[in-house]
Amino acid sequence: MPITEAIQFGLAAAASGALVWAAVSDVRTRRIPNLSVLALLLLFLCWTGIHFGAPTLSSLEAAGIALVVTVALYAFKVVGAGDSKLFAVAALFMGMGYLPFFALGTALAGGAIAAVSLASRPQRAMAIFMLRGKGDAGPGVPYGVAIAIGGIIVLWAMLLGLLDPYGYGQPAPITVHDISKALKGGHPGAF
Repeated sequence: MPITEAIQFGLAAAASGALVWAAVSDVRTRRIPNLSVLALLLLFLCWTGIHFGAPTLSSLEAAGIALVVTVALYAFKVVGAGDSKLFAVAALFMGMGYLPFFALGTALAGGAIAAVSLASRPQRAMAIFMLRGKGDAGPGVPYGVAIAIGGIIVLWAMLLGLLDPYGYGQPAPITVHDISKALKGGHPGAF
């Protein structure tokens, strides 16, 4: 195993650890520590450092889109501010090519957590149904857990080559412009 690949796996393991830390804290205290978000950001800087010209623009675009969407969700009180920060920083690792997988994985994990939570407490499910959004039914789903699950699965699937974002068997488009070109019929590997 080449040294850069070993470092990459080590950074992925450390990023997974930071995501687990955020998830555990979210379950225990309903807060995501800023230090876990900062740790992910520092790990991403190291990640780009070993890739020598990794698609940083793609990562920044993915994080920007993730931040805009999650801040809007925060404004409507769907997620917390910590969830927004965590999702945006984790999106840095995904880039534009893997952001949809990350969003889908997070949404599916969040739905599964919500379903298990409601099924395990039927009285709470009935209270939520009866309130119809007009009251406080208590703490909601700890989205930090869903973000961690989605992030870890996609990060490792990406690293191990298990995901092909565009189904071409070619390198993924790395920027919004490249994705636009690919969707218009250009082959993403032919940029």
